[in-house]
Amino acid sequence: MCGRFAAITDPARLALEIHALDETGDAGLRAPNFNVAPTTDIAAVVARHETDKATRRIRLMRWGLLPSWTKAGPDGGPPATGPRLINARAETVTTSPAYRSAAQHKRCLIPMDGYYEWKPNSDNPKRGRKTPFYFYRADGRPLLVAGLWSVWRPDPGGRERSDSGMSPEARPLLTTTLITTDAVGDFAEVHDRMPLVLGEGDWDRWLDPDAPAPQDLLAGPPEVGQMTMREVSTLVNNVANNGPELIEPAEPDNQPVGLF
Repeated sequence: MCGRFAAITDPARLALEIHALDETGDAGLRAPNFNVAPTTDIAAVVARHETDKATRRIRLMRWGLLPSWTKAGPDGGPPATGPRLINARAETVTTSPAYRSAAQHKRCLIPMDGYYEWKPNSDNPKRGRKTPFYFYRADGRPLLVAGLWSVWRPDPGGRERSDSGMSPEARPLLTTTLITTDAVGDFAEVHDRMPLVLGEGDWDRWLDPDAPAPQDLLAGPPEVGQMTMREVSTLVNNVANNGPELIEPAEPDNQPVGLF
């Protein structure tokens, strides 16, 4: 499972690097986020048709997939409760009712500068404080993780109207989930799952909205050739903490006082 990551690279800069159109606008994504948590608005790369050719586009989406068939809340907007579909297993995305529709033609890439996982206490995995690790590319380039996205539309009959004619909760909502697979190599010593990182040569094939999900990419190992990991401060355990010290190597002087 991946429940926290760092998004440091500006979407405009990323768009230049991967030859995409930045459609995130002035949505508050310009500031680095070292502690991205579920339900946060994040950048996602999609391929959509401009003419006869699908073009890469970076769009803003909420982390936590909301399938299009999800029943609206009392106000006609997205429900306030329910499971947070932040991860989808590579082994079942094409068959699971929650994901199979998106897997057909709504696949995306989720850019992240690194992600966090927690290693259980070796003496007693069910007790004691877990140790956080940060996984990233040694060359500083972002990871691009396979994901799925969906468009959820409100129920017109239940809308609460505002002065603009529609409550924010009742507007169409783009949501996304990232795909995980079996962890490989030393990474498996920290956690048995990891995001399905794709190499540049596979990006367009994964994003292609006119083709079914590439089964070989779902079944294959993640692209980890440039990846490494390091232990980091338990400051990351608290979602209120957000700064570059979260991804620095763990040292006595950057560990919080008290229990987390």
